[in-house]
Amino acid sequence: MDAAQQRALARICGQRLLQAAIVSLLVAALCFLLVQQLPGDMAFRIAAGRYGYDYVDAAAAESVRQELGLARPAWQQFAGWLGQLAQLQLGQSLVTGGAVMAEIAHHLGATVQLAAASVALALGLGLPLGLASGLAPGGWADRLTLGYSVLLRALPPFLLGLMLMLGLSVQLGWAPAAGHGEGGNLLLPALTLGLGLSGLTARIVRDSVLAVVQADYYRFARSKGLAPWRVFLRHGVRNIGVTVVAYAGVQLILLIEGVVVVESLFAWPGIGHALVHAIFWRDVPMIQGCTLLLAWLFVLMNTATDLLCLAIDPRGPAES
Repeated sequence: MDAAQQRALARICGQRLLQAAIVSLLVAALCFLLVQQLPGDMAFRIAAGRYGYDYVDAAAAESVRQELGLARPAWQQFAGWLGQLAQLQLGQSLVTGGAVMAEIAHHLGATVQLAAASVALALGLGLPLGLASGLAPGGWADRLTLGYSVLLRALPPFLLGLMLMLGLSVQLGWAPAAGHGEGGNLLLPALTLGLGLSGLTARIVRDSVLAVVQADYYRFARSKGLAPWRVFLRHGVRNIGVTVVAYAGVQLILLIEGVVVVESLFAWPGIGHALVHAIFWRDVPMIQGCTLLLAWLFVLMNTATDLLCLAIDPRGPAES
């Protein structure tokens, strides 16, 4: 790694660390304020999460209120949580009493498994479709890819998930409709996220391939008599990769958004599923912990995207 690459690497890491700190404070404050504005008695909801609705009365809710100090001013509660965050602690769950960090770690594995399967499916479908349509613009593959992308982009994740659930699970019985622990449980949520991302990936790859093969340097390489496949590998792949990685990294926010919806729809025990339950039970430390993790994942993916673009860009860090 030369000096220019080292400076570029240090600049990217410094910017992303600052972004992570700012995002953490903004997300934490916004989540806390929004939860405070939710209707209903927070103490009653927390008590219901602990004991069940059938066993909760006014006395139980008041006991929870006194135990957790919910009668304190909101700014004092938030300041206490910030103090714990400064010590790299996310606090205790108001419902289970367990450490939020431990509970999030328990759910994170399921989310990573789902995300990895979805991305693999999106790349497995999107890359070949995009290459085929980009190398033959206006052909049948290009028109097919366009229709495929438009259709999938028009379907929100919850609707696509319901359609897959009704078709593949209820009608055909190919996979369980919901749950975790069996091999087939991953199929429907991964398809729901992966298909949505594959349409976008195909169009990004198509546009990138088309831009490269129409560039002057690519045409000059073809005019020298090199085999088409050799020109593509030598002059096309890296230039296409920079654009694809950059756009794909930005669009991975769709994956983070989709995780919350899809995990809840299919009862997949990941971070999104835990976040929905925490909101329902007004478990503020768990809500803030889950949202912070999702925000950090977004910053981490942006950082990985920048570093990967820096590594594969044939122009080098000085020009990119």
